[in-house]
Amino acid sequence: MNQETPPLDPHPLSEYVAWAGGRNREPILGVLKEKLPKDPERVLEMASGSGMHINYFAPHFEHLHFHPSDMDTEVFDNIRNLATQQGNNNIADPVHLDLTSPDTWFNPGPEKSFAVIFCINIFQVAPISIADSMMKCASHLLKDDGFLLIYGPFQIEGKFTTDSNKEFHDTLSSAGVAEWGLKDIADLKKAAADHGMELKEIIDMPSNNFSLIFGKK
Repeated sequence: MNQETPPLDPHPLSEYVAWAGGRNREPILGVLKEKLPKDPERVLEMASGSGMHINYFAPHFEHLHFHPSDMDTEVFDNIRNLATQQGNNNIADPVHLDLTSPDTWFNPGPEKSFAVIFCINIFQVAPISIADSMMKCASHLLKDDGFLLIYGPFQIEGKFTTDSNKEFHDTLSSAGVAEWGLKDIADLKKAAADHGMELKEIIDMPSNNFSLIFGKK
């Protein structure tokens, strides 16, 4: 990591998260332009954080209705403010969605299910156990032909794909928080299988990241 990188801080409103988000938003937008539906649909972001990503993407897809969510209601004002400042009229009010609390997994009804769910840069600072909840929730909220996109750095079958990813993992681990570190795609695949989901596609991304596309079996 270069000298211009802010100090590691996973808080959604931190300088570090803003820096990381600025680096990855264009490559992710490129994937979304290829994958998002062309017809009017509803798109959910899990763990929206500051709202930087959903507010950056939404203007490029005026036919879609975007729904931010997060377990931390503290960030909701920031999400709303960004939407107002940028004139994003296709972003709904943020909703409380805690993957560890199924009672927050609202029932959208079959006609209001989501065509797409996406989640960006959560697993390097979240326990791998959250993958089980994420897949169960996605299976509950997605249309039958919908998909879940998870973006971030990962290990593959217990191996780091690059030296820089190993270095990043070591940096995260050195923070002394047990769950911090790069998770393994194999564990996400297992969690998906337990809830009727499967890994459909792995897309290589810049800076040694991946976009993982999961769908229902």
